[in-house]
Amino acid sequence: MNLDPGGFIGPAALLLALAIDRWWGEPRLRLHPVVWMGNYLAWGGQFVHRVAGQGVEFTHQGQAGSQTDFKAFWLAAVVWIGGGTVVLIATLALQWAVLSVPTLLMPALGGALGPIFAGFAGGVLAAALMACLLKPMFAWAMLKSEVLAVEKALNPVHGGSLAAGRERLSWLVSRDVANLSELQVRESAIESLAENLNDSVIAPIFWFVLLGLPGAALYRFANTADAMWGYPGVYKGQNWQWAGKWAARVDDLLSYIPARITGLLLAVVSGGLDWSNLRSQARQTPSPNSGWPMAAMALGLGVCLQKPGVYALNALGRPVQAPDVPLAIIYALKALLAAIFIALVAIYFVSPLGF
Repeated sequence: MNLDPGGFIGPAALLLALAIDRWWGEPRLRLHPVVWMGNYLAWGGQFVHRVAGQGVEFTHQGQAGSQTDFKAFWLAAVVWIGGGTVVLIATLALQWAVLSVPTLLMPALGGALGPIFAGFAGGVLAAALMACLLKPMFAWAMLKSEVLAVEKALNPVHGGSLAAGRERLSWLVSRDVANLSELQVRESAIESLAENLNDSVIAPIFWFVLLGLPGAALYRFANTADAMWGYPGVYKGQNWQWAGKWAARVDDLLSYIPARITGLLLAVVSGGLDWSNLRSQARQTPSPNSGWPMAAMALGLGVCLQKPGVYALNALGRPVQAPDVPLAIIYALKALLAAIFIALVAIYFVSPLGF
């Protein structure tokens, strides 16, 4: 049932959510839905390792043993599905309640304001409520702030140092930062910006367009699970070789199209699109998705972004320099603005939810 005959609740909710992100940032931790997801996944990860009893086995190279462990795989899958089901049911109920607001208010406001103005007032309230629910599903302002904080921590003009830059970078990435050079710290910050532009911003918007609030929320659950579980071996003393496969594969699936959209938008706004080169560079990373935004950023900036022994994106590019960090943020913002415009058009004209 189309509860928004005017067709403006979805687009207005997205714009209001972005305004909330810009002016108020993230909710308090105890009120943040993604933090709740993380708490559940932390408990779930401990539960899987305890019940599966797989232990942590190392080869002589210090990596997790390669033996098949279907018990850990399916147990983790069940825990993931349980959490994802709760997320879907809760957000479906919330979305239904919010989209019902105009209809519910019509008897009370219709006589005083008339049906047209009463419907508009109900729609505005519904859009505001939807925006408050949608905002925690993406985090552009925080991403931009954290990337700039890494550069500031590195800059001696601001009292920074390499040690301070490494420490600040550790807030953004899961890799070991202890031995990174200044160049590698900046490379990692730009890579994180590009990758998280998809994971934390454009992908949730993409799924909101397709499936409404439940789509955005389920994507954030999947991406959080991948961030916490999706390691191809031992991480922080736990063996995720099989326990993390379900989370990693689901995130790969849900991120497949958004990552390529993000890469294409970054390529366009940074000065041109060479599809063949972008695709070739993106395939160098182990992840089937993260290479697209990272390769587009490397090509757009004209720099080489690399993880020694793993990949070198735009290998012929120059080394990253300090001015590249704010320029990367400008490109990311332009790509986001383009994505928002596309999303608004798509929500209004083709959303299957009747926003």
